[in-house]
Amino acid sequence: MILSLTLLLLCQLAGEILARTFALPVPGPVVGMALLLGVLILRDRRPSGLPTPMTDGTLERTGKGLLAHLSLLFVPAGAGVIGRLDVLAAHGLALALSLVVSTVFALVATVLTFSSVAKRTGR
Repeated sequence: MILSLTLLLLCQLAGEILARTFALPVPGPVVGMALLLGVLILRDRRPSGLPTPMTDGTLERTGKGLLAHLSLLFVPAGAGVIGRLDVLAAHGLALALSLVVSTVFALVATVLTFSSVAKRTGR
């Protein structure tokens, strides 16, 4: 598990370094995920010679464990909202309205994108 966590964090660190060094318009963690995908593809093509945790499913179990506890990462954001209840009381209606409108726009954009891709692929 330690090796798996180390690999995940190293990929994220390398992605962050690449994104900042080359001023990429993509966030560092996204670049890190692409690097991790490359590592996994290489691992599956040549599994011999790699450490056991890379080939016995430990990396996958570590990733699933992190995803199972993903909601814990939202605790600081929730605490920040509770810490600023005065702003929420003063601008609550505007915040709620902007949240609803942005959600509707995101849903419409998703539907239009899906429809466009479905038409182009003939599905």
